[in-house]
Amino acid sequence: MWACLLEINRWRRHRQGSLLVGYQELCRELSGAGPGTFGELDSVAARSVLRRYSDAWFAAAKRRNGGDQNTRYPRRRRGLMPVRWYHGTFTLAGRRLRLPTGAGCWPLWVRLDRAISYPVEQVRSVTLLSVGGRLAVEVTAEVPVVTYPAGLGPQACRVAGVDPGIIDPYAVAGPDRRGLLVSGRAIRAEHYQHLRETRYRNRAVAARAPKPGQRGSRRWKQYRRRRHQVEHRHRRRVRQAQHEAARTVVDWAVAHWVGTLTIGDPRTVLEKPAGRRHNLRLRQWQIGRAINVLRDKAELAGITVHLVGERGTSSTCPTCAQRIPKPRGRALSCPRCQSTGHRDLVAAAIIGARTPGGAIITSGSVPLPEVITHRRAGRHLPGAGQSRRDPRRRPLAAALGPVGQPWPAPPPTVLGSRSTATKRRGSTTPTPEGKGQWTRH
Repeated sequence: MWACLLEINRWRRHRQGSLLVGYQELCRELSGAGPGTFGELDSVAARSVLRRYSDAWFAAAKRRNGGDQNTRYPRRRRGLMPVRWYHGTFTLAGRRLRLPTGAGCWPLWVRLDRAISYPVEQVRSVTLLSVGGRLAVEVTAEVPVVTYPAGLGPQACRVAGVDPGIIDPYAVAGPDRRGLLVSGRAIRAEHYQHLRETRYRNRAVAARAPKPGQRGSRRWKQYRRRRHQVEHRHRRRVRQAQHEAARTVVDWAVAHWVGTLTIGDPRTVLEKPAGRRHNLRLRQWQIGRAINVLRDKAELAGITVHLVGERGTSSTCPTCAQRIPKPRGRALSCPRCQSTGHRDLVAAAIIGARTPGGAIITSGSVPLPEVITHRRAGRHLPGAGQSRRDPRRRPLAAALGPVGQPWPAPPPTVLGSRSTATKRRGSTTPTPEGKGQWTRH
């Protein structure tokens, strides 16, 4: 289906005709082609591919009109394109999914690995796609906003500032001088380890790589397949860690009755060239996805989200409001008033003071967190263990297990006059002098 769209527009472009990019025009062409044109693909799934192509074309045109001439129109062939079925066209029964097919064809039944975590009546669409060489089903459900009893839910007057970062994905400065630090060092280590393994893997197979224009061998195709699997596994791990970090922030905000989250938006720094290494850090940061994930979870919890600029928040003293040199570590110290604090928490407190419609903050009135909660994101990643400063850590004796012989268990102690000494084979009576000792063979 996707290749057919590319061929049609290529043929029209060579003949200097108008391109078919509108969704309505593409649907009319599909209906004029008749049933059975694309095999067992039904019209609902075919229209989802048409919608994807039309959206990609108009998104590229909008970016090019905005001045980004590096953006390309969708002209690349795809091996497997995701297809979507909307509510009312599919049937979900437990761990079995029935997908419609073309006229005169048997329906497609897909058996799921695990049950869907949403009620059936909330599922709005399902998408069949290939991720890392594996067939997967993406489910879109309508999740209602959480409701709270009167007086027990988040309050709009309680504001918390959020400073997103690379080392600490989220630093939160909330009311009552409380703060939250979510460490992302495990995520950064996952990026470094994946980059290191990729570099060594490419170096090892560089000698047997096929030349341009030549087909690779079976061994080379197996390597490419394995490389794609490792790449998608790395992306899944990082995405799961981002969701864990955002869930930690939202749970902390609900527990402290925070009704407004003011998030600093640092996406303006992405447009500045900062060198090869720092540009890689910014790409791995995925700040847009981090903000969207936190916003979605906060809105479902009934928390209002505001985006404000964070320029100067990490280099401004919260006490004297003077610009200070950029600290090398995590600790911020003002050379004028000698005030100190965590660099990310200071930025989060200043971001919280920039809440639209909030109180006017004068010089020296930005409260800094005094009670700080430390949490870590990506504890499921390889090599990420418990922190030695984590208060939820088990005692050393419990971590090492019981002291003694673990297996097999020692024999029970016999009470009474019987001896508990180990029995020896044969008689223990001393042999008289001059007589030999007979043993049974």
